[in-house]
Amino acid sequence: MASPADLRFPSIDGLRAFEAAARLGSYERAAGELHVTASAVGKRVAAVEDLLGQPLFTRQGKSLALTAGGRDYLDQVRSALALLAAMPQHRRAAQRRRRLRVCAPPTFARLILVPELGSFTQAHEDLELEIVLSIPFLDVNAGSADVEVRASDAAAEGDMLLDDVVLPMAAPGLLANLPALKAPADLRHAPLLRTPIEPWRPWFMAAGLDWPEPTDGPRLVDLGLTLEAALCGQGVVLGRPSLARQALAEGRLLPLFGPFTRPQLLYQVAPHGGDGAAAEFCDWLTGCCARIAIDAMALVQDRLHPPPAPATPEELSGRRRRAPR
Repeated sequence: MASPADLRFPSIDGLRAFEAAARLGSYERAAGELHVTASAVGKRVAAVEDLLGQPLFTRQGKSLALTAGGRDYLDQVRSALALLAAMPQHRRAAQRRRRLRVCAPPTFARLILVPELGSFTQAHEDLELEIVLSIPFLDVNAGSADVEVRASDAAAEGDMLLDDVVLPMAAPGLLANLPALKAPADLRHAPLLRTPIEPWRPWFMAAGLDWPEPTDGPRLVDLGLTLEAALCGQGVVLGRPSLARQALAEGRLLPLFGPFTRPQLLYQVAPHGGDGAAAEFCDWLTGCCARIAIDAMALVQDRLHPPPAPATPEELSGRRRRAPR
């Protein structure tokens, strides 16, 4: 292999000019294809010839013919240009595409961001979007990002995404095997799922219960894992309606009772990139989250205060008999 100090490379423009002139038979035709002048094509080919120390064409008037060395060189040049052309980064469409890197916690990404993502990508087909994950409680981030979603206290810098509450929720299968849970104090009969991200103690205090933080059962350092454990009937979760909305809608989780309290950490978003795509993404995500929070709370209210069941024919008949005449 030649030493790097011994290598001299022609310019890509020179190689393209040589290949086009050899294929089309004249500098004028090559100039038309490359959108330059014939003089420019000639100068680029001459620079390649000077580098190689040999002529590539013989010239007869305006027509060109390859020399023996030119024919050998042409095959190698075409192979090199084909390799470069196969790289998508070299295509103008790829070079025009904007890129946006979004960092988010796993549960938010899986339950909030990804299900809604289709509406954003369809409206921004020129944008290459990359989603990476962070683990905020363990202080693990995914490096530099144009947009960062994080779980922070209310004083942290960033725009709040979800106006959330927390309340106890449980799977119907678990409730079927427990004494009736009609009031907060009844939770003494139930296994409580634990996560340091959403401690029980503040909710106990709001419910008028002077109970310590639970110490039994596994400690799950992720809101999504805690919801999954609740769905599997392993315990009562102190859940956020926004994250549990699909399970609530399908009846796989049931809200038990109030009070509604605020989460210890709130999801916030902050754009870090200077590109306008970061601001566009933040505006879109804020709108999605506002809708999700409203819809999720409506689900909880419906489950806690269901509409009256339709009257049976017997009840209707009794009402008619009792109606004043």
